[in-house]
Amino acid sequence: MSKVIAFAGKGGVGKTTVASLVVRSLSKSGKTPILAVDADPNSNLGETLGLDVTSTIGDIRENFMRDPQGVPSGMDKAIYLESLVEQALIEKPEFDLLVMGRQEGQGCYCMVNNILHNFTDRLTQSYRYMVVDNEAGMEHLSRRTSGQVDILFLVTDYSLRGLRALRRIHEMLNSLKLKVTDMGIIVTRAPSELNDKFLEEVEEIGVPIVGIIPDDPALLDFDMEKRSLMELADDSPAVAAVDGLLQEKCPA
Repeated sequence: MSKVIAFAGKGGVGKTTVASLVVRSLSKSGKTPILAVDADPNSNLGETLGLDVTSTIGDIRENFMRDPQGVPSGMDKAIYLESLVEQALIEKPEFDLLVMGRQEGQGCYCMVNNILHNFTDRLTQSYRYMVVDNEAGMEHLSRRTSGQVDILFLVTDYSLRGLRALRRIHEMLNSLKLKVTDMGIIVTRAPSELNDKFLEEVEEIGVPIVGIIPDDPALLDFDMEKRSLMELADDSPAVAAVDGLLQEKCPA
């Protein structure tokens, strides 16, 4: 069974960047195989990892719903859909990537969703780690059969707006069928010392800060140059912060 590391937070706080750095750190330390899952339709995990995404689970679902009779003659629908998911899986030496894509349109998706969810659940069992970049509602995780999340990182930048979004996500967890073993807050673009008001808000949420990612100019440079964060130097402040966090949270 995969160890599931999930990320949640409002858009623009650096959630996808941190998820990419976690994939990098796990890969560099030999904690493989890794499945990276982009479960945020507004995210670009593939891009930050240096990959071109041509097919998503959402594309497969929508194409099937438009033409449910397009299954090759004599082939079971479930086997056909599973073969398409395997084609959508991007396999690299360091990690594999699966992009969930857009949400459902109109119509009844129960049958196709059940097939896709069951297959992706089975697929993840082949990996040592699964790193999931979630949308704020964490719909993908809540639909997984096991509902197990080993580590949930709530990501915010150094702003009260970001923290208040985390508060809402944290409150929402009780309504989801998720079993979260460990949870912590990661603060991005943080100064060397966090002010009292910020820390008071954290205390009210009731989840500890487990990681602080300093402002790292290399992250902006890589973004402007459309380079993979897998290529960041080991002495990058952001890389060092994530490496240190995972040494504590994922020692094996």
